[in-house]
Amino acid sequence: MPAAPLRPRRVAFLGSPDAAVPTLAALVAGGFDVAIVVTQPDRRRGRGSATAPTPVKAAAEALGLPVAHTVDDAVAAGVDIGVVVAFGELITAAQLDALPMVNVHFSLLPRWRGAAPVERALLAGDDRTGVCVMEVVEALDAGGVYASTEVPIGPRSTAAELRSDLAERGAELLVECLAAGLGEPVPQDGEVTYAKKITSADLRLDWSGAIADLDRRVRVGGAWTTFRGARLRVLEAHPGPDAGVRGAAAGEIAVDGPNVVVSAADGRLVLDEVQPEGKPRRAAAEWARGARLEPGERLGLDG
Repeated sequence: MPAAPLRPRRVAFLGSPDAAVPTLAALVAGGFDVAIVVTQPDRRRGRGSATAPTPVKAAAEALGLPVAHTVDDAVAAGVDIGVVVAFGELITAAQLDALPMVNVHFSLLPRWRGAAPVERALLAGDDRTGVCVMEVVEALDAGGVYASTEVPIGPRSTAAELRSDLAERGAELLVECLAAGLGEPVPQDGEVTYAKKITSADLRLDWSGAIADLDRRVRVGGAWTTFRGARLRVLEAHPGPDAGVRGAAAGEIAVDGPNVVVSAADGRLVLDEVQPEGKPRRAAAEWARGARLEPGERLGLDG
């Protein structure tokens, strides 16, 4: 006879970034007893010397919930289950033996196990992603799945937009799963891919590459190139409507009417908003006027 579904009411929450906050809020709104919130310690965030709490800590304090910083604190809290969303710290087998845990993961497992599932799905050109409520096991994101929801990736979707959407959907799905009772998770099936942490090198724009690849890197967020020996962040851009300028070199930048365009292998990327190194963000057209571009000048030659 199968075991009755687990319907936990007293929970520990483990998470750190903005994307974890909707699940914490949904647990409280759903009437669950959040006995403790475990998050990463305060750290310097930005150029100033002052430390700042994680978004989850700030949300927990606003909700009047106790905050701790180690998984052992969650284990010792006398809860039914741990809920993990982008926690960012290792959970050991011994801790899992002491406290069952579920995770809200932002992909359709087993595709994109790991730290950067949203970004990797976008960089790979996937046309869909999703969110899973899954069992936490010692192996990375390898546990069985209790429930999942699929989300399309649109042609102009950004990582920030997808992450926000998945965070809200995941929060709703998690609360539904806990309220209905956790049955037996379904083992993952299919090809496993891993979502390695995004590095600065992943976000450098290679102007000898295809427009589709350049566009996806910009939509991930943090894309950059170089101009006259300094970094230039490309915050917003979109593919141009034509096939580029005959004979233009990769990275060649020009002003075409109202647009600032850069030539690539198979077209031109229109720059909408940029941020020069050490300066505030600005419209690309404003930046180009100030830079006084020379004919044939190129991006990406330095660094």
